[in-house]
Amino acid sequence: MFKLQYLVVRLIATLACISFCIGANVSYDSNAIIINGERHIIFSGSIHYPRSTVQMWPDLIKKAKDGGLDTIETYIFWDRHEPQQRKYDFSGNLDFIKFFKLIQEAGLYAIMRIGPYVCAEWNYGGFPMWLHNMPGIQLRTDNQVYKNEMQIFTTKIVDMCKQAKLFAPQGGPIILAQIENEYGNVMEPYGNAGKTYINWCAQMAESLNIGVPWIMCQQSDAPQPIINTCNGFYCENFTPNNPNSPKMFTENWLGWFKKWGEKDPYRTAEDVAFSVARFFQVGGVLNNYYMYHGGTNFGRTSGGPFITTSYDYNAPLDEYGNLNQPKWGHLKQLHASIKLGEKLLTTGTRSNKNYSDFVTLTKFSNQATGERFCFLSNTNVSNDATIDLQVDGKYIVPAWSVSILDGCNKEIYNTAKVNSQISMFVKEKNEKENEQLSWSWVAEPMRDTLQGKGTFKANHLLEQKGTTVDGSDYLWYMTNVESNATSSLQNITLQVNTKGHVLHAFINSRYIGSQWRSDGQSFVFEKPILLKSGTNTLTLLSATVGLKNYDAFYDTIPTGIEGGPIYLMGDGKVAADLSYNTWSYKVGLNGEMEQFYNPLLTQKIKWDALNKISIGRRMTWYKTSFKTPSGTDPVVLDMQGMGKGHAWVNGLSIGRFWPSLIVGNDGCNSTCDYRGAYDSKKCAGNCGNPTQRWYHVPRSFLSNDTNTLILFEEIGGNPQQVSIQTIALRTICGNANEGSTLEVSCQGSDIISGIQFASYGDPKGQCSSFMKGSLDVGNVSTLVKKACIGMKNCSIEVNTKSFGSDNITNSSPRLAVQAICSKN
Repeated sequence: MFKLQYLVVRLIATLACISFCIGANVSYDSNAIIINGERHIIFSGSIHYPRSTVQMWPDLIKKAKDGGLDTIETYIFWDRHEPQQRKYDFSGNLDFIKFFKLIQEAGLYAIMRIGPYVCAEWNYGGFPMWLHNMPGIQLRTDNQVYKNEMQIFTTKIVDMCKQAKLFAPQGGPIILAQIENEYGNVMEPYGNAGKTYINWCAQMAESLNIGVPWIMCQQSDAPQPIINTCNGFYCENFTPNNPNSPKMFTENWLGWFKKWGEKDPYRTAEDVAFSVARFFQVGGVLNNYYMYHGGTNFGRTSGGPFITTSYDYNAPLDEYGNLNQPKWGHLKQLHASIKLGEKLLTTGTRSNKNYSDFVTLTKFSNQATGERFCFLSNTNVSNDATIDLQVDGKYIVPAWSVSILDGCNKEIYNTAKVNSQISMFVKEKNEKENEQLSWSWVAEPMRDTLQGKGTFKANHLLEQKGTTVDGSDYLWYMTNVESNATSSLQNITLQVNTKGHVLHAFINSRYIGSQWRSDGQSFVFEKPILLKSGTNTLTLLSATVGLKNYDAFYDTIPTGIEGGPIYLMGDGKVAADLSYNTWSYKVGLNGEMEQFYNPLLTQKIKWDALNKISIGRRMTWYKTSFKTPSGTDPVVLDMQGMGKGHAWVNGLSIGRFWPSLIVGNDGCNSTCDYRGAYDSKKCAGNCGNPTQRWYHVPRSFLSNDTNTLILFEEIGGNPQQVSIQTIALRTICGNANEGSTLEVSCQGSDIISGIQFASYGDPKGQCSSFMKGSLDVGNVSTLVKKACIGMKNCSIEVNTKSFGSDNITNSSPRLAVQAICSKN
């Protein structure tokens, strides 16, 4: 049996290789992507290799393929690959060559978006900070210094791909490549230099001779033969600038990113499916989901300012790689339904018939064979539509939905009718040895900076990102203030105008206060200070929380206390202007430079046992150890009780934390109406809670036994509340319509251990709150238990015959099931 399975696997791999390894010609017309003469529509999904781990890649790719994708898309992240000029890093989860090869081994295509500007809510838009400090440089415009660097990096990436034979004509998976990114959105302020630049980008890209088409998203004037494409929540109204170009949706935003202090964005499965179906109804050829797996902003990679560590994006694969149901399953069924019509969508004649201002029937047909495939859409935001297609049947099309009709006479899918499983995950403390963590602590060494001792000086206030070269979130500003008992510097208020994101202030080694704005923008810090007679040392610590990643000239927007001004105010007047004092500077924390986070070096540090004095301290390092949780469920840190800082497990950064930043109590929705145009404020949640409480610890970061967790706490917190948890799927629900199949599945090796609810008829409510309606077939629970108990997954055909109820009177009965998953 094993030998047979092995041979089958080898055969599948061989067939996959044949389709790739011999090389493929990639071309296009207005109706298809053409690969080796075969006409395709493409379903793609964004998975960014640095936002997960090498160990996660195969599972993410497999789940994407199982979800009906043909293609995986990713940016290439310049700042991570060239952190110092001409010093490259392609190791670990930066090994994009390996990532593309795994995509190919799975039998999928790939889209490479070099940019090399990526936006992506990524720190500084993906540009390495050394670019910022190059003399005479201007980013993303007709500037020779910048263009030289951009061309060098782009050429290096292309050459690496050629050497690895990754482009389709070489037998590789890459069928499309992107140059630049969303430039058209910000191009106008650059004037003629912007237009010249975009033409240069196109010429430079074409000169690299990669053998596959180049694309530019959000670039209506993309020079030929570059294909311009669309990004957004909806792209059905987009038209390429060349009638021979395919209509491509390169970023269908499946959700939205989250910022510290803001609510959780949520976009329904129904609305995403509606957007996709409408796009293909009007002649779309390629749809790429942004993101299909959002993942995690490890280290200091999140942009912003104020982008969270989690980049979950409400994607079909959640931050940890779990199936986000029902979105994953609902889209899987959509892909399968549309693929049934692929031949007609790419070769047939398209015609429309409007039944009202909102209802349109689009027919793709082959007159020679009589084959037909139809989309029936209703864009009304509140009213359902009943449409009589005569011999092809009568159809009820819910508001804001699209029905897909195979043969134009059989509904096989409707975007508003979700038949996919709903999964409800829980966080569990499942290891007794991790119940009470034993903590130790050490203060951040600050004697030097509190005494005004830096590593270099300047007679003005420096810009932060250019000074730190993004080597740390922190920059110290220090100066001396002279005072005597008779001077005017009494009853003084310190006023600091800062463009930094967070500010901490000290006078004569005494803490004065801290401040930040909820949106990460500029603010004015004001606190009364007490000056002693003689020399006073003023110490300011400016902290960034992700550098700006988007907008015209975003790279020129300063951070830190650049220029100030910094005043000492007395009686409402400026008593002293300190802006042009001699300032001493130091980049970063001493604990960072001495690698307090590295468990191999922590033995040299004197860590004290946690006590009352050490709880709630600012600028403090905490250390503990924990056992690796058993099983395969994702591991998270519950950071409840902590303030703001950075976390490492076994020396590997899991990102910034800020659980003390609480979301406002207004504007959240207990229910979400999918009908009507979506924006990032619609259907928001998590009001009154920490912006982000749980932080992903990839299992590849963990040892086989004991692990070291180290936290740097910036503003004060209590590590005793921190816990190690796993994410488990415990409740699963199915809610399937007549004529469909209800499928429910547990995670990993867990099995269905109980049925909490089962009803066929007109059940009410939703998962976790189902109730029987006025119509209920009595033996359903017994039948569902027989089919599902003890199984990892089960499927049930939803029809009256299955439940012995041929005389049921409800015209559209449904089956609702709620089950419990437990460890096998």
